[in-house]
Amino acid sequence: MQKFYKWLLGVLGWRSEYPEFPDVPKMVVCLAPHTSNWDFVYGRLSYAALGINVSFLIKDDWLIGPVGWWLRKVGAIGINRTGHHSMTDQLAQKFAESKRLHLAIAPEGTRKRNPDWKMGFYYIAVKAGVPILLAGLDYKDKCVKILELFYPTGDAESDIKAIKRKFVGITARIPEKFDLGDL
Repeated sequence: MQKFYKWLLGVLGWRSEYPEFPDVPKMVVCLAPHTSNWDFVYGRLSYAALGINVSFLIKDDWLIGPVGWWLRKVGAIGINRTGHHSMTDQLAQKFAESKRLHLAIAPEGTRKRNPDWKMGFYYIAVKAGVPILLAGLDYKDKCVKILELFYPTGDAESDIKAIKRKFVGITARIPEKFDLGDL
């Protein structure tokens, strides 16, 4: 299947760029920019072309019936967003229970322009004690770029600025919707 996904990426005119993919069993993948539904497609295909499973978050009520079965099969993790459930705690627990987990999260939290990235991806990594893989979807080069394996220091303000700096020069599908805020 891996060869098929590589072929499909090529047919779509895309490629993946990384010197050597980090051999880390558990990580949060900070995948940006997120300005289009196509971002999921190219990001997911790139991971599949590497032969690595990647998980993503979805409302748990989507995981019902045949569609839910298929979504779980392709890596969906259901999140209960009702009541007093801490998503950070839920996902840190999921990391603790897993031998291998790569969890992709779009830090903007929306496809709209958002200079104030959501910090959930960061706090999940800190709480779970895992690194953050910075991956950029560059539509100018039609390339998914592995930018860095980032180890959070716990200084959220400083770390988020350092993370955002890595995405300078990455071109979104809809560039006017990608905003790194004040660096």
